[in-house]
Amino acid sequence: MSATLSSHSTLPGAIKNLNVAKALGRRRSRASTVVKALCVLATLIGLALLASILLTLIVRGFGGIGLGVFTEVTKPPGSNGGLLNAIVGSLIQTVIGVAIGTPVGLLVGTYLAEYARGSTLGNAVRFVSDVLLSAPSILIGLFIYQLVVAPFGGFSGIAGCIALAVIVIPIVVRTTEDMLSLIPVAMREAAMALGAPKWKMIVQVCYRAAKDGIVTGVLLAVARVAGETAPLLFTSLGNLNWSLSLTKPMASLPVTIYQYAGSAFDDWVQLAWVGALLITFGVLAINILARVVLRGGK
Repeated sequence: MSATLSSHSTLPGAIKNLNVAKALGRRRSRASTVVKALCVLATLIGLALLASILLTLIVRGFGGIGLGVFTEVTKPPGSNGGLLNAIVGSLIQTVIGVAIGTPVGLLVGTYLAEYARGSTLGNAVRFVSDVLLSAPSILIGLFIYQLVVAPFGGFSGIAGCIALAVIVIPIVVRTTEDMLSLIPVAMREAAMALGAPKWKMIVQVCYRAAKDGIVTGVLLAVARVAGETAPLLFTSLGNLNWSLSLTKPMASLPVTIYQYAGSAFDDWVQLAWVGALLITFGVLAINILARVVLRGGK
């Protein structure tokens, strides 16, 4: 009899707890639905803005693409000039800048992830790298101007390459450190238990496991420096003539776009749109190619 009374007395409490649980479940479901709807809305807004930018570039720039854009150098207004020197100059400075900055960033990121965890020096290097990552590019241009351009008495392509390399370094450092930090410790211990020295474990195990992330960081760096204008204005300056010398001012697409977009001449404005289109789709093509190569290598 007492057991029956006890069960009857606890029944209302159990029902109440069940109702509370159901209410909490409905509240969480509604909150989840709202958050999911906001995420979808934000994604659609981002895609719409990206599509708008690409569509504008295609509409404004595609009509100006012709053989002369790739075979003629920049010329005075009305002379049917092209962008050959600017395209080649951008390729040279971007490739050299990435080639200088990527190994430095890779080694620094490896040091922070594998050798300097929790150390004072590692924290100081990480802090400086983060500050450099968020620094305005125009400040980097001014820094290289004082370090390279002013002492050597003139603007030059190599100064532009160094400025772009300084921008590349912190991006590669951050992505390399993050990707290496995600690798399980068990993988490192297994490699070292087989007798592999630490440097070989990093190269043969860690780099292979983090390959996709590191390449993504390099691609982000390429996308960043390919469209930089401010640091090149203080370093390589630009050149309306054909020049491949790294010791002289060198043309580049971002600087040419900056100069042409604000001009009063329709043909220069058209070339500015063409240059913007070429940079955008060039970076897009590099990203797609890298993804295909990485996927094919698996």
